[in-house]
Amino acid sequence: MIIYSPWLCWLIPIVGAMLTPFIARISEKARDYTAVLFGFLAAVMAASMIPAIMAGKFYIPGKGLVPIPADWKYEWIIVPGAKLNVGVLVDPLSVLVANVVAWISFLILIYSLGYMHGEEGLTRYWFFMNFFIGNMLLLVMSDNILQMLFGWEGVGLCSYQLIGFWYRDERKRWVGDVPPSHAGMKAFIMTRAGDVALMIAAFIIFTQAKTFNFMELQQNHEWIVELAKVGLIAPVALFLFGGPIGKSAQFPLHEWLPEAMAGPTPVSALIHAATMVKAGVYFTARVFPIFTESFKLAAEGVHNGFEGVILTAQNQFFLTVAWIGAFTAFLAASQAMVARELKKVLAYSTVSQIGYMMLGLGAGGLAGEHAASGYVAGVFHLMSHAIFKALLFMAAGSVLHACETTDMFEMGGIRREMPITFACMLIGALSLSGIPPLSGFWSKEAVFGACIKSGQYLLLALAAITAAMTFFYSIRMISITFLGKKSHHLEELERHGHHVHEVPSVMWIPYLILAVATIGIGFMGPMFEHMLEEFLEPSIFPHHGIHSSLLAISTTAEPAGPPTQLMTMVITASMLLLGGIPGYLMYVSRRVDPVKFVDRYGLKPIYNFLWNRWYMNPTYYKVFVYSLIDLSSVLFKNLEKAVIDKVNYVVANGIIKMSAGLFRSLEVKVIDGANYALAKAVVAFYRVFRRIQTGILSYNMLGIVFGLLVVGALLILLGL
Repeated sequence: MIIYSPWLCWLIPIVGAMLTPFIARISEKARDYTAVLFGFLAAVMAASMIPAIMAGKFYIPGKGLVPIPADWKYEWIIVPGAKLNVGVLVDPLSVLVANVVAWISFLILIYSLGYMHGEEGLTRYWFFMNFFIGNMLLLVMSDNILQMLFGWEGVGLCSYQLIGFWYRDERKRWVGDVPPSHAGMKAFIMTRAGDVALMIAAFIIFTQAKTFNFMELQQNHEWIVELAKVGLIAPVALFLFGGPIGKSAQFPLHEWLPEAMAGPTPVSALIHAATMVKAGVYFTARVFPIFTESFKLAAEGVHNGFEGVILTAQNQFFLTVAWIGAFTAFLAASQAMVARELKKVLAYSTVSQIGYMMLGLGAGGLAGEHAASGYVAGVFHLMSHAIFKALLFMAAGSVLHACETTDMFEMGGIRREMPITFACMLIGALSLSGIPPLSGFWSKEAVFGACIKSGQYLLLALAAITAAMTFFYSIRMISITFLGKKSHHLEELERHGHHVHEVPSVMWIPYLILAVATIGIGFMGPMFEHMLEEFLEPSIFPHHGIHSSLLAISTTAEPAGPPTQLMTMVITASMLLLGGIPGYLMYVSRRVDPVKFVDRYGLKPIYNFLWNRWYMNPTYYKVFVYSLIDLSSVLFKNLEKAVIDKVNYVVANGIIKMSAGLFRSLEVKVIDGANYALAKAVVAFYRVFRRIQTGILSYNMLGIVFGLLVVGALLILLGL
């Protein structure tokens, strides 16, 4: 173990980002490879913490070996009644997510060497990529909310810059009708809305707990009781979830992510697959023990009627997390079914799969004594999705790079020209769809199992239907992109001498590694899930073995009937058939024409509804953008022009007239007259006084002597 690895894993890429402009002055090649090196060193630092987690103890200088979770902190700021520390929390959750972030980021940096070769502004690109990685790792490793917010806002800033990387807004860089600069601003503003809610909740908690530290918030229950007494516990809990809603693109703050595809594909893979959009899921998992164990202990410790308030707030929090996750998963999957742009399909699927993660965590919180199963399901799907979605984005980027278009319907028939990319993307799509034995199958099964154990069968039904839609749009995506005949666009490219071919190895090796990882985790199956549960145990039960405190939030126990695993497999198989059969008939065998099918059965209104994104995006623009523009136009015409400008003109004309009057009556007649009078008096004095100067030396000497006598007499009279 490298002793300072919890600090170095996020400091190295941040320092590397700062050094990038200076290295670029030496050599562009050195700049590119050192940027990748900083990412690799961060990954090594993250990996070096795993043995300590497995051993259950971590070495902190000055304290020796301390049990996991290890809170390594230093005093930062002292405020009245509280201390603010800077520190890192070394526990299974932080180390697991740090390794997922660091290693996938490293592979994406390698991929960038090929994908971004020859682009303008690469110094800026490498700076923000490493700065992003450092801030994301700072977010993950922080032991308190305040420090975490520095990383939280840092990744928001970097995402804004990287999404709008092609800020010149060339038409070929647009996503639909949205230019990159607009897409970056949209992401920045929408995520800030959620961040404000998170900050409000964090600072309200601080007023009662006098700490931002996660471990201290888990161990001290008084702040929960105090907030319950003033009726703020439920609002604070829901506001705390506002940050994850924005950062992880959950309903209703999900509309920024599809447009974020305007950034380069490595950015899409880094931000919208493996890292930033997982920040909200990570934070929800981080506060999970507070809302299960700590809330339960707080409720058990009071007997004045507030225990019901605390448990109600707890239940409301997890219901909100679960329902928003399930609805977002369904919502985004339905939009992916009709999308034309390859990266947009993957963007919608990202929103949908993050919904599954939130559903797993929410269902776990509602599962009482089975809470650990939901926690593990959410984190397992986070890890699984990060791997296969980064794979899908990088493979999609290779397709875009080769076909020179983002529209799937301008591709087709390239399976033989790009065999490695096709194979890897097929593996990723099958894992996304939950096809056994790939990793996505087991992680999605775990989410279904958490819904069953919590007794949330309506949520389970929504998640199952989403799984069917996921398989449908995955088949559609792979078939339109790789199978069938080549599009007219590709034929035109070939006529002009451009033939589609496999991308360089520096691009396909990273996603081939991820494809192998997806298969490997899949073949381990339930054993991997069991290992993950044992690994995460100190994060689920942070109070070192106090498992009995995690009593049932509801009275729901393991449902009677067939084993949960068998039930989830039956549901999965049914949904795969429900989504797979129409997908195969429409896009693989081409026996059913999807356009004619929609027209024949009167599905055009539904298609338009999905194509227009449930009309949520237009509604947001109408309410929050165009309404403000219209309001500003009305105010400009009726207030600024009609009132303010007229008042300005009246005031200005009045001041001009007043100044003219003052000029004539005061300045010319009084001030100028006084000036002339004073000047004439000085001139008259000068003419009189100059007569005493005769030029005769003896008279001058007498004048000096007389002056000295006068000065001496004055000094004597004054007693000096």
